Amino acid sequence: MSAALAGQPGVVARVEIDPAAVERDLCRLVLTLVEFLRRLMESQAVRRMEAGTIDAMQAEALGGTLMAAREAVLQLCTRMEIAPESLNLDLGPLGRLI
Repeated sequence: MSAALAGQPGVVARVEIDPAAVERDLCRLVLTLVEFLRRLMESQAVRRMEAGTIDAMQAEALGGTLMAAREAVLQLCTRMEIAPESLNLDLGPLGRLI
């Protein structure tokens, strides 16, 4: 964010860009979106199981896939030195993404 905007009343600087950490920051953004979608799919899977619209075999396969996706996110966090709990976005007045 430019210095001109940061000094104006009512403007909150939320974006901090560290040129040395662009790759890690971009990875954190992508992993945040992946984690958001994984949680969304997990919620949908639970709703489908409770509604009885998927059978036990489908539920088992879906659960395994979602667990594998979570493990992949955690492995990438480790590789990129990102704390998994930092995978979130501040949406301002709307609150946090996750």
